[in-house]
Amino acid sequence: MAEAATATRGPARATRGNDRRTLSQRLAEDVREMIFDGELAPGQRLQEADLAAHFGASRTPLREALKALSAEGLVEITPNKGARVSRLSIEELAETFPVMGALEALAGELAAVHASDDEIRDLRALHAEIVQQYQARNLKAYFAANQRFHENLLAAAHNATLSDHYHRLAGRVRRARYQANLSARRWAQSVSEHEEIISALEDRDGALLAQVLRAHIDHKFETVRDAVKDGGPTG
Repeated sequence: MAEAATATRGPARATRGNDRRTLSQRLAEDVREMIFDGELAPGQRLQEADLAAHFGASRTPLREALKALSAEGLVEITPNKGARVSRLSIEELAETFPVMGALEALAGELAAVHASDDEIRDLRALHAEIVQQYQARNLKAYFAANQRFHENLLAAAHNATLSDHYHRLAGRVRRARYQANLSARRWAQSVSEHEEIISALEDRDGALLAQVLRAHIDHKFETVRDAVKDGGPTG
């Protein structure tokens, strides 16, 4: 892939609105998705001028967006050298995934207590969508539904502090999951685990839910670790 970002998308959503903060957030969202989708590869240099022209935005909010992505660990900014898409290492992932497992387990315990009946019904509907996309073998749509499922579960915990810490690490885990090949066996296992998750939540069994969520994250790490060892695109 070329060093500079290529204009593979049309004008970004980020060009809407006049609020600088909102514009920066939208730019960060668009660049984040380009990283997750592989349009921006690990180690690739991010040319501010090219990205600004691509998104139809000025360089100031773009710099703010890149700083935000740097805080998420998705971008590395070096003084006088600019920004690059960060590379993931097995060491970093080995540190990150257990923390995410602990946060998800806590979210499950809290959701079992604080989730409303409507929130649980919405999560059951999302699980049905996950199953549907799995049966259709639509991996991208499956990942999107899976992402919404875990975000809604986190929201159902009703704990802003937990949510803040979770989102600081979520980008690294999401990127690693997208970049690792999902085997047929692991995909089926993941769907089965989601059924265990929603069933435990419906029973409001916080201890069981925490246990299943922690195991779910452990299995995700095993998939990513194997991809890195096999020379996958993460590193």
